[in-house]
Amino acid sequence: MWDKLLQWDKGILIFLNNLGIEAYDGFWSAITEIRTWIPLFLLFILLLFRKYSKREAFFQIMTLVFLAIFITFITHWAKVSVARLRPSNDLEVNTLIRVLRTPRDYSFFSGHASSSFSISVLMFLFVRKAWKWAFFFFIWPFLFCASRIYLGVHYPSDIIVGAAVGTLFAIVFYRLYQYAIAPCTRLDRP
Repeated sequence: MWDKLLQWDKGILIFLNNLGIEAYDGFWSAITEIRTWIPLFLLFILLLFRKYSKREAFFQIMTLVFLAIFITFITHWAKVSVARLRPSNDLEVNTLIRVLRTPRDYSFFSGHASSSFSISVLMFLFVRKAWKWAFFFFIWPFLFCASRIYLGVHYPSDIIVGAAVGTLFAIVFYRLYQYAIAPCTRLDRP
């Protein structure tokens, strides 16, 4: 059963990756870069400061930062523990896909998926009641994750598990914020 799932994972990657068109390689290479998304992060910060008091916004940003650090640590730990080769480095697969990048670290689970979903979900939870367009935040993680398959550096299961882990921990951090931090940020001070 496990072997069959891994074969499906490889087959889906090969299919999706081979849908790539050379004319779009530059676009997907830019999408996968974190610096491409700096304007989005600035929008997140601006939204928090516009929708909440400076004190609340500061603590929400700190919660986002601690979540990002935590997700980075968990992702690194999982990659080293599982030690799954990336498709671009797997001799069974790399000749069957278009490889645009060749990172040397491990594949499972995707740090791009876990970090982008964790930040997007937490931001969504913070501003969903104050800003009706918050659901647009999810365009980022979907594009970010799709770029990893397009470039040939992650299997679909890496993306799915990374997205699930990121979403789970975003909810955990949101609840921690709601119960432990938010009450302190709303106290009226003389």
